[in-house]
Amino acid sequence: MTKNRSKNFDIKVDKLTEKQAVKELTELAELIAHHDLLYEEARPEITDAEYDELRRRNEEIEARFPHLIRSDSPSKRVGYIPPSGFKKVRHSVPMLSLTFVYTFEKVSDFIDDIRHFIIDLKDTSVQFDFVAEPKIDGVSCSLRYENHRLIQAATRGDGQVGEDVTANAMTIDDIPKILPPDSPNLIEMRGEVYMTDDDFIQLNKQQERSGERNFANPRNAAAGSLRQLDAKITASRPLRFFAYAWGEVSHPFAKTQWEARDCLVSWGFKLNEPSCLVRNLDEIKGYYEEVESKRSRLGFSIDGVVYKVNRLDLQERLGFKNRSPRWAIAHKFSPEKAQTHIKSISISVGRMGTLTPIAELEPVNVGGVLVSRATLHNQDEIERKDFRVGDLIIVQRAGDVIPQVVSVIIDKRSPDAEPFEFPARCPSCNSKAVRQLGEADWICTASLKCPAQSLERLIHFASRNAFDIEGLAEQNIKTFFNEGLLKSPADIFHLEEKLAPPDIFNLTGRKNKEFLPLQEREGWGPVSANKLFEAIRKRKKISLDRFIYALGINQVGEATAKLLARSYSSLTEFRKKIDAAQNHKSKEYEHLKNINGIGPIVADKIVTFFADPHNISVLNDIISQVEVTDFEVSHTQTSQLTGKTIVFTGTLEKITRSEAKAKAESLGAIVVGDVSGKTDYVIAGQSAGSKAKKAKDLAIPVLTEAEWFKMIEKTSR
Repeated sequence: MTKNRSKNFDIKVDKLTEKQAVKELTELAELIAHHDLLYEEARPEITDAEYDELRRRNEEIEARFPHLIRSDSPSKRVGYIPPSGFKKVRHSVPMLSLTFVYTFEKVSDFIDDIRHFIIDLKDTSVQFDFVAEPKIDGVSCSLRYENHRLIQAATRGDGQVGEDVTANAMTIDDIPKILPPDSPNLIEMRGEVYMTDDDFIQLNKQQERSGERNFANPRNAAAGSLRQLDAKITASRPLRFFAYAWGEVSHPFAKTQWEARDCLVSWGFKLNEPSCLVRNLDEIKGYYEEVESKRSRLGFSIDGVVYKVNRLDLQERLGFKNRSPRWAIAHKFSPEKAQTHIKSISISVGRMGTLTPIAELEPVNVGGVLVSRATLHNQDEIERKDFRVGDLIIVQRAGDVIPQVVSVIIDKRSPDAEPFEFPARCPSCNSKAVRQLGEADWICTASLKCPAQSLERLIHFASRNAFDIEGLAEQNIKTFFNEGLLKSPADIFHLEEKLAPPDIFNLTGRKNKEFLPLQEREGWGPVSANKLFEAIRKRKKISLDRFIYALGINQVGEATAKLLARSYSSLTEFRKKIDAAQNHKSKEYEHLKNINGIGPIVADKIVTFFADPHNISVLNDIISQVEVTDFEVSHTQTSQLTGKTIVFTGTLEKITRSEAKAKAESLGAIVVGDVSGKTDYVIAGQSAGSKAKKAKDLAIPVLTEAEWFKMIEKTSR
């Protein structure tokens, strides 16, 4: 299956030939089906906005070439085709999705379409208003009640067939198991399974304590929790349910959507609030802006609002088109920006001592991710944009990844809000902070004597691209650090002797009895504790490049660590030559600064690191515990990729990013993270963003994944 965008996608729809349209519709059908399944499995690869653009493109092509509409067209279904693992359930009334828009102009078109429909009916007595509701960012679910009892629950699936999740739904407290006698004998309630912001934060804390991977956002957590084959796992997750619609029903129970909402409340369902009755575009605008401003304080994630024709008889007359009702529309918020409040401003101390101001925010959903913290960069940025505690601000995810505060909404500022005063001392150790002339950052002068810097270096040391110790999550490192179990990286390799439980014969050799055994701690057990100890033992052998990276030398990232390892080959040679490079007039220093990709600034950082006696002491302690293997230079290093600088961006289909980097490096290439004038190739996977654009602006060759594989196959011969 092709998961990368076709080059035809850049051609305007009105310029497509019929042959190009056939090809695009085929690719779009496969691509959208692929992302529908990933979305339902809580493994999305693209943003909501990117997915919406694929849908929009498909609909525009079908509108121009209606005779080319495929039998498996995305316009004929609303979600994924359920895989095996759950029993399949066919919905008695299809679960459709809503047409979405991003502008008030499109909302106005929606209202006009309804008005024209009524005119066509030649019924001048028809009046209409709308029910406006928040659009919950959760997982659609249908609940079937017969004789007032819940007998079945199903996911939406492809709109026609979903998955049977009855056992899991039974564990959700918000879902009534029995409806009162005044409810219909048969009714299929539709709504959204979701997770509140607070519950999501607590769940991720529990994941960290258990050494498990965090969920990306509340929607993913809800989807993953609802689709568990073991209902006990679902029961342990804090899931909730909002009801907002119905499918099959034995008899009418209301005349309007607003009246129906009252019925649902009386039957025990919880509804998505705040809701409102609106009559025209001005009232719709007022509601939209009010909800957007309150978004961060609702306590659950929303990605827009929904407008529904209030009269149920008019809904029935309006009917449906393709996969959406004509009587309702979703008005989405900006996918990358949102409004929220700054609760406080804290100072984070990095592993190099940099003091970074962090805005602690009222949690808000930005582009599908719950954001509760965002960087304010430095003192100059705070003063330039005048950020203050309590401010209503606009936050965005830069490159759809890193949260940033864009600006303050000044007219919403409290009159008693005071300017933020940047501290002159480190908040971790109270040591003096300094700011060099011409530099933007304040730096703590205590170096590794500062607890915050020591902790951050420990976290870096155990991270995925360094020693990669599975189970030693950031939260676990913090816990062990605060207890005094971890003070320097070498202490990691003594954890087992300190935390393994003594057996009945006292043969474990456990030297320290003052710490509670790991398996007896909250969130741990014998299996998880042994897995951690085993993971630590496995990491007592490490390659030179990963070892250098793990040391956390200022400005030495993965790419630079590999350059150093390739240049010096062994740890013994590396240390010997760097010691000699302390003399800036030596040939060793000249060699270091002239390594392609190093330069004098990075060379000075490396030399300074190894001139610090404390760093050397830590280094010697680590070496006494681990074996550092020589860097292996591939025999293909004389290929056409030797010395070429490469950047990977976007999502790759055939292999992971790490595998792609390893392959490129084995062929002699230098893989870096950012595009510059020195970059030779950019390999752009799916959803490639600013890096691919920058490469085009710099006239750097941009290769698709397929083109990259052709190149390396030729190179490897």
